[in-house]
Order: sequence, then structure tokens, then C-alpha cells
Amino acid sequence: MPNPTCAILIIGDEILTGRTREGNAHHLAGELVKAGFDLRQIRVISDDHPTIVAAVRELSGTHDHLFTSGGIGPTHDDITADAVAEAFGRSIGIRDDARAILAAHYAARGVEFTEARLRMARIPEGASLIDNPVSGAPGFSIGNCHVMAGVPNIFQAMVAGLLPRLAGGQPLLSRNWQMMVAEAAIADALRDLAAAHPAVSFGSYPFVTEGQYGTNLVARSTEPAALDAAFAALQDAFPEGR
Repeated sequence: MPNPTCAILIIGDEILTGRTREGNAHHLAGELVKAGFDLRQIRVISDDHPTIVAAVRELSGTHDHLFTSGGIGPTHDDITADAVAEAFGRSIGIRDDARAILAAHYAARGVEFTEARLRMARIPEGASLIDNPVSGAPGFSIGNCHVMAGVPNIFQAMVAGLLPRLAGGQPLLSRNWQMMVAEAAIADALRDLAAAHPAVSFGSYPFVTEGQYGTNLVARSTEPAALDAAFAALQDAFPEGR
């Protein structure tokens, strides 16, 4: 049975303007590989309500899971929750359990629970909460869409709590073989290897170090035996690697 497919949607003007270096998709991609999810697409969009609605509808409709990052904070431009609610045709409002979580979080720290902070308790109808052990404000899952914060350490904590709740598949395994040979010089032999091992995907990634061209060859598969056989064949084909 094939692994569940998924997409990542990064929401935020700060990413598109270059103000913030995006790292959440990189982190989640690695976790998805380990959990047996097939990541098909990563998209970055602006803080624009119609754009978010359209992207959520498209990506949730064409993948088994959609993971979003950004736009669920306390400020006026945090519009992701409203847009996701619209995308799924749900109402949105303050939810008692989310309010209680936030109230307890701020009370424990002696921080005022303001109207702005209360905005983070607005949850679409029918959604389940995603725990936020860092700052209290929960994310949520609605349908096959999982909405999480944009702050990296909060996002990572949410991912750690969410993924064990989802049914994944077989982890994608990989093996690396590095060669100080230009990529073009090995392209034909690599194509033949790929044809001989259809259960394994091969990737070639060129680099330059101290003026010398090199290539990292990566073999990937969810089938351990197939990967072992393909990697042994790769080593035989390119014995000068390591």
C-alpha cells in the first residue's frame, strides 16, 4: 500500500520578502520521511485571505494531508485560522477549551490575558486541537488539514505531538555515496542503474570543494532489501566513491 501523500503550505509575507529564512518546511520534510509520508509539494504564499483559502482547498483536495505553518498568532495579520475555516465551510469563534488552555498558560506566568491573546483561542467548528507545550496557543486539525504556528521552536513542538496521531506508512530509507567526479561523467551509468532497480530512486547532487567537482549519489526506497541491492550495485559501478 503506498504511503499517504501530503503537502506543506508556508504562509507569511516575511518569507516572501526575505526578512525571515524559512526552516519549518525543511524540518517537517525530514520528520515526514521518517514517519512514512510521501511529501509531494511545498508552497509558500502571502498573508492574503483569498490566496490562503484557494491554496488550502486545492492542496487538501489533492493530498491525503496538508500541513500549514504561520498566521495563527495574536495580531491583525494572523488570518490563517479564518481562511482555513472558510476553505472548509466552517464557522469560527472562541472555543472554551482553547480559552482555558491559554488562560492557564498566562496565569502561571503572571501575564495578562489580553483581547489580542484571546484571538488565539478562535478555532474553526469541529476542529481538534494540536498541543502547543511552548507557548500555550494551540494549533488545530480540521479535515485533513493541520494548522500550526510559524515560530520554529513552537512549530517543531507541535509537529512532535501531531505526527504520532496520524497513520503513516513505510519510512523512506536512503544511502549516500560520494565521489570526486563531475556529475556529467556518471550520468549514463546512473541512468542504467536506475532502470535496473525500479523500486529505488536515485538522485545525483553535484558540489564543488577546493576547486574540485564532486557528486553525491543518493539511493532511496521504502523497501530495505531493494535498497541494499541497489546500493551494492551502485558501489560496484562507482568503486572510486566512499
